[in-house]
Amino acid sequence: MKATGIVRRIDDLGRVVIPKEIRRTMRIREGDPLEIFTAADGEVIFKKYSPMGDFAEFTAQYADVLNKALNMPVMITDRDHVLAVSGLPKKEYIDRRVSKALEEIMENRAGFVAKAAVSAVQPVEGDSHAACLAFPIIGNGDVSGCVCAIMNERNELPANSEMKLVQVAAQFLAKQTED
Repeated sequence: MKATGIVRRIDDLGRVVIPKEIRRTMRIREGDPLEIFTAADGEVIFKKYSPMGDFAEFTAQYADVLNKALNMPVMITDRDHVLAVSGLPKKEYIDRRVSKALEEIMENRAGFVAKAAVSAVQPVEGDSHAACLAFPIIGNGDVSGCVCAIMNERNELPANSEMKLVQVAAQFLAKQTED
C-alpha cells in the first residue's frame, strides 16, 4: 500500500470525496462500484469491485473453449484488466491494463468488428496484438468487461460466424454476472 499524502474529512452524511487525481489514475468513474475492506488496525480500503473477478476460473475455461472454436487468440477482460487469455502467453497478459480504445468500446456499449487489418484495436496498453472483434459484457444494465478475439498471424478478418460466437460469449458471461 502506498501513501498519497492526501487527507479528506468525512462529511455529516458519512461521505468521503476521492480526489480527482486518484479517480483518474485508478480509472474510477461515476457510478463505479467500490468494495470496502477493513483491517483490525483501523485501515479502511476501497477497491474497485469487478463482478467478473468472481468468475476468474470460469472465464479462463471459457476463453480456452472459445479459442479452440475460433482458432484465434481470445481475451476476456473486466473494465480495467485482462482476466483470462487463451492462445497467447497467460503470464504476459493476465492482470494487464486494458487500452483506452477498449475502454471506449465498453463505454459505448457497442460491439467492435474490424473492417480491415489496419482498423483492428489494441486491447492491452503497450502491446502489438490487435483485436478484430470486441463485444462488451453487459449484465443488469452495467458493463462489466469485454470479450475480444485477437487477430491471427495471417491478419485474417473474422467471418460472421466468428463474430456471432464472440457476441454470444459476451451475452453468456453477462448472464453469469446478473443477480
